[in-house]
Amino acid sequence: MSTSTIAPSATPAPSTRTAWLLRRYHERREPRDREELVRLFQPLARRQAMRYASSHMAREDLEQVAYLGLLKAIDGYDPARGTALSSYAVPTIVGELRRYFRDTGWCVHMPRAVQELTIAVRSATERLTAELRRSPTVPEIAERIGVPADAVLEALDADGAYSATSLDAPIGDEEGASLAELHGAPDDGYELVEERQALSVAAHTLTDREREVIALRFDEELTQTQIAERLGVSQMQISRVLRRALSRLSTVAAHQSGQGRVAQRPAASRSSSQRLRSVPPE
Repeated sequence: MSTSTIAPSATPAPSTRTAWLLRRYHERREPRDREELVRLFQPLARRQAMRYASSHMAREDLEQVAYLGLLKAIDGYDPARGTALSSYAVPTIVGELRRYFRDTGWCVHMPRAVQELTIAVRSATERLTAELRRSPTVPEIAERIGVPADAVLEALDADGAYSATSLDAPIGDEEGASLAELHGAPDDGYELVEERQALSVAAHTLTDREREVIALRFDEELTQTQIAERLGVSQMQISRVLRRALSRLSTVAAHQSGQGRVAQRPAASRSSSQRLRSVPPE
Protein backbone atom coordinates (compact mmCIF):
# COMPACT_ATOMS: atom_id res chain seq x y z
CA MET A 1 0.00 0.00 0.00
CA SER A 2 1.39 3.43 -0.94
CA THR A 3 1.80 6.15 1.65
CA SER A 4 -1.00 8.23 0.07
CA THR A 5 -3.58 5.46 -0.20
CA ILE A 6 -5.58 4.04 2.69
CA ALA A 7 -6.66 0.46 2.14
CA PRO A 8 -10.25 -0.32 3.17
CA SER A 9 -9.07 -2.77 5.80
CA ALA A 10 -6.77 -0.12 7.30
CA THR A 11 -9.32 2.73 7.38
CA PRO A 12 -9.97 3.79 10.99
CA ALA A 13 -13.47 3.83 12.43
CA PRO A 14 -15.35 7.14 12.06
CA SER A 15 -14.92 7.95 15.75
CA THR A 16 -11.12 7.88 15.46
CA ARG A 17 -10.65 8.89 11.83
CA THR A 18 -10.11 12.59 12.57
CA ALA A 19 -7.42 11.88 15.16
CA TRP A 20 -5.80 9.39 12.80
CA LEU A 21 -5.79 11.95 9.94
CA LEU A 22 -4.29 14.60 12.21
CA ARG A 23 -1.47 12.31 13.31
CA ARG A 24 -0.79 11.18 9.76
CA TYR A 25 -0.81 14.73 8.37
CA HIS A 26 1.50 15.86 11.18
CA GLU A 27 3.96 13.12 10.22
CA ARG A 28 3.70 13.09 6.42
CA ARG A 29 2.21 16.47 5.39
CA GLU A 30 0.29 14.93 2.52
CA PRO A 31 -2.01 17.39 0.66
CA ARG A 32 -4.79 14.80 0.46
CA ASP A 33 -4.95 14.53 4.25
CA ARG A 34 -4.95 18.31 4.59
CA GLU A 35 -7.82 18.67 2.12
CA GLU A 36 -9.88 16.07 3.97
CA LEU A 37 -9.24 17.76 7.32
CA VAL A 38 -10.34 21.08 5.86
CA ARG A 39 -13.53 19.45 4.57
CA LEU A 40 -14.24 17.93 7.99
CA PHE A 41 -13.73 21.20 9.87
CA GLN A 42 -15.31 23.59 7.38
CA PRO A 43 -18.56 23.77 9.41
CA LEU A 44 -16.53 24.91 12.43
CA ALA A 45 -14.89 27.68 10.37
CA ARG A 46 -18.25 28.77 8.93
CA ARG A 47 -19.78 29.03 12.41
CA GLN A 48 -16.97 31.33 13.51
CA ALA A 49 -17.41 33.47 10.40
CA MET A 50 -21.15 33.81 11.03
CA ARG A 51 -20.45 35.18 14.51
CA TYR A 52 -18.92 38.24 12.81
CA ALA A 53 -21.36 38.49 9.91
CA SER A 54 -22.91 41.92 9.38
CA SER A 55 -24.24 44.11 6.62
CA HIS A 56 -20.81 45.72 6.29
CA MET A 57 -18.98 42.56 5.25
CA ALA A 58 -19.88 39.95 2.66
CA ARG A 59 -20.41 36.53 4.23
CA GLU A 60 -18.31 34.90 1.51
CA ASP A 61 -15.33 37.11 2.39
CA LEU A 62 -15.60 36.23 6.07
CA GLU A 63 -15.79 32.53 5.28
CA GLN A 64 -12.65 32.75 3.16
CA VAL A 65 -10.81 34.43 6.04
CA ALA A 66 -12.09 31.75 8.43
CA TYR A 67 -10.88 29.00 6.07
CA LEU A 68 -7.46 30.64 6.02
CA GLY A 69 -7.41 30.51 9.81
CA LEU A 70 -8.46 26.85 9.66
CA LEU A 71 -5.55 26.04 7.32
CA LYS A 72 -3.13 27.74 9.69
CA ALA A 73 -4.59 25.79 12.61
CA ILE A 74 -4.27 22.46 10.79
CA ASP A 75 -0.68 23.23 9.80
CA GLY A 76 0.28 24.33 13.30
CA TYR A 77 -1.55 21.62 15.26
CA ASP A 78 0.53 19.09 17.18
CA PRO A 79 -1.39 15.91 18.18
CA ALA A 80 1.24 15.16 20.85
CA ARG A 81 -0.14 17.98 22.99
CA GLY A 82 -3.29 15.97 23.60
CA THR A 83 -5.79 18.75 22.88
CA ALA A 84 -8.60 18.62 20.33
CA LEU A 85 -8.04 20.43 17.05
CA SER A 86 -11.20 22.45 17.61
CA SER A 87 -9.74 23.90 20.83
CA TYR A 88 -6.70 25.04 18.87
CA ALA A 89 -8.51 26.03 15.68
CA VAL A 90 -11.18 28.33 17.14
CA PRO A 91 -8.74 30.92 18.60
CA THR A 92 -6.71 30.80 15.39
CA ILE A 93 -9.76 31.37 13.19
CA VAL A 94 -11.09 34.14 15.44
CA GLY A 95 -7.67 35.79 15.38
CA GLU A 96 -7.69 35.83 11.58
CA LEU A 97 -11.19 37.28 11.51
CA ARG A 98 -10.29 40.02 13.97
CA ARG A 99 -7.15 40.85 12.03
CA TYR A 100 -9.20 41.08 8.87
CA PHE A 101 -11.67 43.47 10.50
CA ARG A 102 -8.84 45.55 11.93
CA ASP A 103 -6.97 45.85 8.64
CA THR A 104 -9.79 46.22 6.09
CA GLY A 105 -13.11 46.71 7.82
CA TRP A 106 -12.86 50.21 9.28
CA CYS A 107 -13.35 53.38 7.24
CA VAL A 108 -11.61 55.40 9.96
CA HIS A 109 -8.52 54.05 11.69
CA MET A 110 -9.14 53.05 15.30
CA PRO A 111 -6.76 51.65 17.93
CA ARG A 112 -6.76 47.87 18.08
CA ALA A 113 -8.14 47.82 21.63
CA VAL A 114 -11.10 49.99 20.61
CA GLN A 115 -11.81 47.82 17.57
CA GLU A 116 -11.83 44.62 19.62
CA LEU A 117 -14.01 46.22 22.30
CA THR A 118 -16.45 47.39 19.62
CA ILE A 119 -16.75 43.85 18.27
CA ALA A 120 -17.30 42.50 21.79
CA VAL A 121 -19.99 45.11 22.49
CA ARG A 122 -21.74 44.36 19.20
CA SER A 123 -21.72 40.62 19.91
CA ALA A 124 -22.91 41.07 23.50
CA THR A 125 -25.69 43.38 22.34
CA GLU A 126 -26.98 40.77 19.90
CA ARG A 127 -26.92 38.00 22.51
CA LEU A 128 -28.59 40.12 25.19
CA THR A 129 -31.26 41.28 22.75
CA ALA A 130 -32.12 37.66 22.02
CA GLU A 131 -32.14 36.75 25.72
CA LEU A 132 -34.02 39.78 27.05
CA ARG A 133 -36.23 40.30 23.98
CA ARG A 134 -35.45 44.01 24.13
CA SER A 135 -32.50 46.28 23.56
CA PRO A 136 -30.01 45.95 26.44
CA THR A 137 -28.91 48.94 28.48
CA VAL A 138 -25.31 50.13 28.65
CA PRO A 139 -24.83 48.78 32.23
CA GLU A 140 -26.16 45.37 31.11
CA ILE A 141 -23.70 45.25 28.21
CA ALA A 142 -20.87 46.38 30.47
CA GLU A 143 -21.66 43.66 33.00
CA ARG A 144 -21.83 40.98 30.31
CA ILE A 145 -18.37 41.70 28.86
CA GLY A 146 -16.79 42.84 32.13
CA VAL A 147 -15.82 46.43 31.28
CA PRO A 148 -16.84 49.84 32.68
CA ALA A 149 -19.91 51.54 31.24
CA ASP A 150 -17.73 54.37 29.90
CA ALA A 151 -15.83 51.83 27.80
CA VAL A 152 -19.11 50.57 26.32
CA LEU A 153 -20.11 54.13 25.42
CA GLU A 154 -16.74 54.68 23.76
CA ALA A 155 -17.18 51.48 21.76
CA LEU A 156 -20.69 52.52 20.66
CA ASP A 157 -19.32 55.86 19.46
CA ALA A 158 -16.47 54.12 17.64
CA ASP A 159 -18.91 51.77 15.94
CA GLY A 160 -20.13 54.72 13.90
CA ALA A 161 -16.68 54.99 12.31
CA TYR A 162 -16.83 51.44 11.02
CA SER A 163 -18.60 52.21 7.77
CA ALA A 164 -19.29 55.26 5.63
CA THR A 165 -22.06 56.10 3.19
CA SER A 166 -21.15 57.20 -0.30
CA LEU A 167 -22.16 60.73 -1.26
CA ASP A 168 -23.47 59.20 -4.48
CA ALA A 169 -25.90 56.97 -2.55
CA PRO A 170 -29.47 57.47 -3.81
CA ILE A 171 -32.06 59.12 -1.59
CA GLY A 172 -35.39 57.33 -1.27
CA ASP A 173 -37.14 56.57 -4.53
CA GLU A 174 -36.24 59.82 -6.27
CA GLU A 175 -34.49 59.13 -9.53
CA GLY A 176 -31.14 60.89 -9.81
CA ALA A 177 -31.22 62.30 -6.27
CA SER A 178 -28.13 61.59 -4.19
CA LEU A 179 -26.90 62.22 -0.66
CA ALA A 180 -24.47 64.86 -1.91
CA GLU A 181 -27.40 67.09 -2.84
CA LEU A 182 -28.34 67.40 0.85
CA HIS A 183 -24.93 68.78 1.80
CA GLY A 184 -23.27 72.02 0.93
CA ALA A 185 -24.65 75.26 -0.44
CA PRO A 186 -23.40 78.15 -2.55
CA ASP A 187 -20.75 80.00 -0.57
CA ASP A 188 -21.21 83.75 -0.72
CA GLY A 189 -17.90 84.21 1.05
CA TYR A 190 -15.96 84.24 -2.22
CA GLU A 191 -17.91 87.20 -3.55
CA LEU A 192 -17.62 88.93 -0.19
CA VAL A 193 -13.83 88.76 -0.49
CA GLU A 194 -14.05 90.57 -3.82
CA GLU A 195 -16.46 93.13 -2.40
CA ARG A 196 -14.30 93.85 0.62
CA GLN A 197 -11.26 94.28 -1.61
CA ALA A 198 -13.20 96.67 -3.83
CA LEU A 199 -14.50 98.59 -0.80
CA SER A 200 -11.01 98.78 0.65
CA VAL A 201 -9.82 100.52 -2.51
CA ALA A 202 -12.92 102.71 -2.63
CA ALA A 203 -12.44 103.82 0.97
CA HIS A 204 -9.33 105.76 -0.02
CA THR A 205 -11.54 108.13 -2.00
CA LEU A 206 -13.35 109.28 1.15
CA THR A 207 -12.41 112.22 3.31
CA ASP A 208 -11.38 111.74 6.94
CA ARG A 209 -14.78 113.00 8.15
CA GLU A 210 -16.62 110.61 5.78
CA ARG A 211 -14.56 107.62 6.94
CA GLU A 212 -15.22 108.57 10.58
CA VAL A 213 -18.99 108.79 10.00
CA ILE A 214 -18.99 105.47 8.09
CA ALA A 215 -17.12 103.78 10.96
CA LEU A 216 -19.47 105.12 13.60
CA ARG A 217 -22.53 104.12 11.59
CA PHE A 218 -21.55 100.60 10.49
CA ASP A 219 -18.80 99.48 12.88
CA GLU A 220 -20.24 100.88 16.13
CA GLU A 221 -23.80 100.75 14.72
CA LEU A 222 -24.75 104.17 16.05
CA THR A 223 -27.81 105.96 14.75
CA GLN A 224 -27.47 109.20 12.79
CA THR A 225 -28.72 111.10 15.79
CA GLN A 226 -26.11 109.52 18.07
CA ILE A 227 -23.36 110.29 15.55
CA ALA A 228 -24.51 113.89 15.28
CA GLU A 229 -24.43 114.27 19.10
CA ARG A 230 -20.92 112.78 19.28
CA LEU A 231 -19.53 115.00 16.52
CA GLY A 232 -21.47 118.12 17.54
CA VAL A 233 -23.36 118.58 14.28
CA SER A 234 -26.95 118.18 13.14
CA GLN A 235 -28.55 114.90 12.10
CA MET A 236 -29.23 116.34 8.64
CA GLN A 237 -25.52 117.01 8.15
CA ILE A 238 -24.71 113.42 9.10
CA SER A 239 -27.36 112.15 6.67
CA ARG A 240 -25.85 114.18 3.80
CA VAL A 241 -22.33 112.99 4.63
CA LEU A 242 -23.49 109.37 4.70
CA ARG A 243 -25.37 109.55 1.43
CA ARG A 244 -22.50 111.29 -0.35
CA ALA A 245 -19.94 108.80 1.01
CA LEU A 246 -22.04 105.73 0.27
CA SER A 247 -22.77 106.89 -3.26
CA ARG A 248 -19.04 107.33 -3.93
CA LEU A 249 -18.22 103.97 -2.35
CA SER A 250 -20.86 102.18 -4.40
CA THR A 251 -19.66 103.71 -7.67
CA VAL A 252 -15.97 103.05 -7.10
CA ALA A 253 -16.49 99.57 -5.66
CA ALA A 254 -18.72 98.55 -8.58
CA HIS A 255 -16.04 99.69 -10.99
CA GLN A 256 -13.35 97.78 -9.07
CA SER A 257 -15.37 94.55 -9.03
CA GLY A 258 -15.41 94.50 -12.82
CA GLN A 259 -18.99 93.33 -13.20
CA GLY A 260 -20.78 95.53 -10.73
CA ARG A 261 -21.31 92.72 -8.20
CA VAL A 262 -21.46 95.13 -5.29
CA ALA A 263 -24.63 96.66 -6.69
CA GLN A 264 -26.18 93.28 -7.57
CA ARG A 265 -26.06 91.32 -4.28
CA PRO A 266 -29.37 89.70 -3.15
CA ALA A 267 -31.28 91.51 -0.46
CA ALA A 268 -31.12 88.52 1.92
CA SER A 269 -27.32 88.27 1.90
CA ARG A 270 -26.74 91.31 4.14
CA SER A 271 -23.26 91.79 2.71
CA SER A 272 -21.04 94.64 3.81
CA SER A 273 -21.65 96.60 0.61
CA GLN A 274 -25.41 96.35 1.09
CA ARG A 275 -25.13 97.61 4.64
CA LEU A 276 -23.02 100.55 3.47
CA ARG A 277 -25.67 101.56 0.94
CA SER A 278 -28.57 101.20 3.39
CA VAL A 279 -29.12 104.29 5.46
CA PRO A 280 -32.48 103.99 7.19
CA PRO A 281 -34.39 107.22 7.79
CA GLU A 282 -34.38 108.51 11.37
